[in-house]
Amino acid sequence: MKFIVLTIFPELLEAFWENGIMRRAVGSGTIEALAINIRDYARGRHQVTDDRPYGGGCGMVMKPEPLSAAIDAARQAAPTAPVIMLTPQGVPFDQRGAAELAGKRELILVCGRYEGIDERVAARYVDAEISIGDYVLTGGELPAMVIMDAVTRLIPGALGNEDSADQDSFSNQRLDHAQFTRPPEFEGQEVPPVLLSGHHEAITRWRQRDALMRTLVKRPDLLYNADLSPEEIRFLEKWRLEIEQITLRQGLRGVDPSSGGG
Repeated sequence: MKFIVLTIFPELLEAFWENGIMRRAVGSGTIEALAINIRDYARGRHQVTDDRPYGGGCGMVMKPEPLSAAIDAARQAAPTAPVIMLTPQGVPFDQRGAAELAGKRELILVCGRYEGIDERVAARYVDAEISIGDYVLTGGELPAMVIMDAVTRLIPGALGNEDSADQDSFSNQRLDHAQFTRPPEFEGQEVPPVLLSGHHEAITRWRQRDALMRTLVKRPDLLYNADLSPEEIRFLEKWRLEIEQITLRQGLRGVDPSSGGG
């Protein structure tokens, strides 16, 4: 996979690629990463990349000439890559989107700044727009890092352990199960005994049940369209019956279950 990032702050990306999983992936040749400085394509001694918006208003807008020239240069280096702009107006990024991008050979990521980029560049040069959330950041560099990190994890060989990505949260519409490490006791809290048992089948069953419970409590929306196994359906049915019994007993004690307890 080849990542090409267009930015006015290439040093931010270079630091990102020099650490952790990204450094290992670059070193092994699993990914290739390149930052193109948009300022290198700006005219004039001061290499200006922004200007005031037509029609007035606060902030500045990225000029079309240097940005379009930088995109052209990126396309020469990665001719099959889609050009993706990082913007709050884009399609929300999720694990499914990461998996789709991981199937590409090359990606060009455009990091906007200021109030955004000239719309003429977006209309002519950009293939897709992606957002990492409903909030505004100073620039597209952090979203670009998020996307590259999520995509790289899905590329074979990037993590070392090929099962790691398959077991991540959201990989199968479930959150991950709880994780524990040494020591076996910490501040009075003990690791679940099953995880110390060495019984792999029991451990797998516990993790499956725990992942399902955590998803039900924290992100039940993920389960609406999930492909549940017969065992998971049995877990949910058992929990439903237990919740009904708890609610019924509380009702018998004089608490109206529909009152909200207030």
